[in-house]
Amino acid sequence: MRVGISCIIIALLSAAPAAQQAPPAKKPARVQIRQGPALEIAYADIAIVRWTTNNPGGTDDRFAVIHYGTSPNELTMTARSHIRLNRGHDTTVFRVRVSGLMPQTTYYYRVDSTESNGTSDALRSPLKQFTTPGPGERFPSLPATPRS
Repeated sequence: MRVGISCIIIALLSAAPAAQQAPPAKKPARVQIRQGPALEIAYADIAIVRWTTNNPGGTDDRFAVIHYGTSPNELTMTARSHIRLNRGHDTTVFRVRVSGLMPQTTYYYRVDSTESNGTSDALRSPLKQFTTPGPGERFPSLPATPRS
């Protein structure tokens, strides 16, 4: 009898309709960077870059993207991090973790953002740069939050 009840429960759960996905949010005429991009923190082999845009609309699942390299004319590497759009906010904060970096090396970069299907928001950030610290060091770039 137990097996029969389990089978019924599994059948009912698998027949339940999938959660409905909201239609894409209305896109602005242009996505613009409001703040940054800026280095949030860097270690010898990892860095986090952050920037803020107006809300890009479109699909809720998005990616923060950074194109980078050791030459300002050859940004041949790419890193991306998943984010989820909050439709209730006027702005969106993007953060990308860049790993596999070399210590004490200068990297040049530009940022972009994309929808989950890869469609770019057509951001054209200024060319920025950061230098990774030596092994065991870190560079916090943004001001520390004061403690009370």
